Amino acid sequence: MKNATGVFYISVAVLIGLVLLGVFIPERLEEMTGKGQGFMTDSFGWYYLSIVTLFLVTCIYLLFSPVGRIKLGKVTDKPEFTRPTWIAMLFSAGLGIGLLFYGVHEPLSHYIISSPTGQEGTDQGVKDAMRYTFFHYGLSAWAIYGIIGMILAYFTFRKGELSLVSKTLRPLIGKHADGTTGKVIDIISVIATVMGVATSLGFGAMQINGGLTYLFDIPSNILVQGIIILVITILFLISATTGISKGIKILSNLNMGMACVLFLFVFIFGPTLFILNLFVDTIGLYLQNIVQMSLRISPLNEDTRSWINGWTIFYWAWWIAWSPFVGVFIARISRGRSIREFVVAVLFIPSLIGFLWFTTFGSAGIMTEMAGNISISALAPETALFGVLGELPLPLITSLFTIALIATFFITSADSGTFVLGMLTSNGSQNPTAQIKLVWGVMMSAIAIVLIYSGGLQGLQNTMILAAFPFSIILLMMLLSFIKALRKEAKELGIGKLPVVKKKLPKS
Repeated sequence: MKNATGVFYISVAVLIGLVLLGVFIPERLEEMTGKGQGFMTDSFGWYYLSIVTLFLVTCIYLLFSPVGRIKLGKVTDKPEFTRPTWIAMLFSAGLGIGLLFYGVHEPLSHYIISSPTGQEGTDQGVKDAMRYTFFHYGLSAWAIYGIIGMILAYFTFRKGELSLVSKTLRPLIGKHADGTTGKVIDIISVIATVMGVATSLGFGAMQINGGLTYLFDIPSNILVQGIIILVITILFLISATTGISKGIKILSNLNMGMACVLFLFVFIFGPTLFILNLFVDTIGLYLQNIVQMSLRISPLNEDTRSWINGWTIFYWAWWIAWSPFVGVFIARISRGRSIREFVVAVLFIPSLIGFLWFTTFGSAGIMTEMAGNISISALAPETALFGVLGELPLPLITSLFTIALIATFFITSADSGTFVLGMLTSNGSQNPTAQIKLVWGVMMSAIAIVLIYSGGLQGLQNTMILAAFPFSIILLMMLLSFIKALRKEAKELGIGKLPVVKKKLPKS
């Protein structure tokens, strides 16, 4: 296959083995992932919390550091996309399906089913539910994406390296970045990416099925979900052949527009004043408690620790497994931005959008539950959003609109995923061939079906946590390599330990 590397063939072989395992012995696959997930969360929960906190601290430091003016590219490089389009592409690739799947379910689950602080059904429980939802989708999550995206953009566009994870480690491992060690690192990155995207595709298919079940009593099973994945696969493969400046760009802008329409509808026809009050209150609680939440492992309380494993550790693993995909993608679209501009856009803007989204949909779910007309908390996670829309005006129209929105997020994530995987397996090509992207599109969809078939929602979560662990180690190595390279460049530019007022950093 043209431009395909050894990383491509080895990664495909490993993933085909996983698909065959899931097809022929699904119970065994579910058992293996379940045991692995239990071991990881019990033994390495402290590790996940620590490294994610480190990533956030590093991003905040770079935001205020003099090196924040360094450009992710050469002096003459200009951004390829406008800021609105850039942010839309960041957002669509990063969190689209997660917001729709968990927008109602997570806050309501924390409030009614299992509170992070043991305050189920109370006024305090509402506040705790929202601040932990903010925590899971806020600065910490985007710091993971920001770190890898910034590092890849820096080494690719400023240092002239190939757009591969292994090449970012050159300051740390030297010539080994080009040898077997580098190839192993890239294979791990590819497998983590496939697992991350496939898991999200699984969530998307389950939610589309949930909406169809809620509206039209269509069965919710693996056959229907498989058909949904098949149809969406055909659509995103068509989009994948058009390139990043057409298909992904158009779909990202469409996603943001449709998401804004749905958001405004629920905001206006939902509990508007309650949403505004809860948003402001939760922002304060989030900022006051972010350090405590970031390092909360609860070693003396088994129930609380179980909650942390099932939610916080799961999310950190999900974001880490997604990070090579999102990181490579946002690096590709961020050429010409400064480190400071990159951190602001990647860290704060998507977090704020997520906070507004979860407050609006979470509040609508909680108030609907309190009204007593329907128990949203009793619905399956993939159906909760449709239960809320059923209590608002024009339920059929808004539900069908939401299904279409989920489909567009599904297509955008898969389209972006095939693009990134094509880059990672064709020696960092900025425009991978359509043939390689088609192979990865089919592979991601096959993995998504197998994961649903072998373990459903829990199987998706288990696989995510397992896929994240090896790549988290690579992320730490990338950070060390980046700091080493950045310190060297800062010294060359003359800023070193000198105060900024004494020597200005060149605009490069």
